[in-house]
Amino acid sequence: MTKDEKQWLNDLSEIGCILCAHLGAPGTPAEIHHPRSGVGMGRKATHYEAIPLCPEHHRGKTGVHGLGTKGFPKHYGITEQDLQAKAALMVGTLRAQRTVRRLDK
Repeated sequence: MTKDEKQWLNDLSEIGCILCAHLGAPGTPAEIHHPRSGVGMGRKATHYEAIPLCPEHHRGKTGVHGLGTKGFPKHYGITEQDLQAKAALMVGTLRAQRTVRRLDK
């Protein structure tokens, strides 16, 4: 894992569960989920395609592994790809805020 990939995953963890944020409860601690759809049989997505999800939304009965890749978007009305895009935007915002704080010092 490169230094940049490690920082990306740390930033994803810092923003918290992206599905909780989407549902109106931001800041829930997250673990990293690597989607498998679109990457081939048994292969994980890259670290840059990972999604921060709380334990319930990741591994729980109402999570992506509990509901499955077809049941998850049906249940929540949002796909893993949409959540990944939202997470990437939030990481971008987080990094911009850090830069501004550094420049203000």
